[in-house]
Amino acid sequence: MSTKTEEHSVRVEAICDRMAALEGPLLPILHEVQEEFGYIPEGALQTIARKLNLSRAEVHGVASFYHDFREEKAGKHVIKICRAEACQAMGADDLGDHARHRLKVDWSQTTSDHKVTLEPVFCLGLCACAPAAMVDGKVVGRLSKDRMNRILDEVGS
Repeated sequence: MSTKTEEHSVRVEAICDRMAALEGPLLPILHEVQEEFGYIPEGALQTIARKLNLSRAEVHGVASFYHDFREEKAGKHVIKICRAEACQAMGADDLGDHARHRLKVDWSQTTSDHKVTLEPVFCLGLCACAPAAMVDGKVVGRLSKDRMNRILDEVGS
């Protein structure tokens, strides 16, 4: 086991110890681990499973079900484009294709310079302002390709 992996394991164990008494601790622990590292590091699921007396498959099933949990660190900026029906009807698919082409990434990937991660999201609650996105935690509605270009220019793509 590498020094980095051992360090991660110790930190994940501490998070588990601190939160294990919560009712339904798995999701809060996963959120805390991701907050700590910016992603769910290799080996963390096994550590969490052991500490909560769950199978690794159970923990993996929960972590892989929710799109916000990542296996790799996100870029400096995270752009989430809504892919739900209202936004699709207002051009989100074309907007997503435009962003993917401009960034030279696919969904859930990070640019080679680690500046931008592009993620799909399925409803931001801005249906009346479709198409919508979330840029570094801030929701943006009524997006167009021009507005998306300005956002991409700001984040340094």
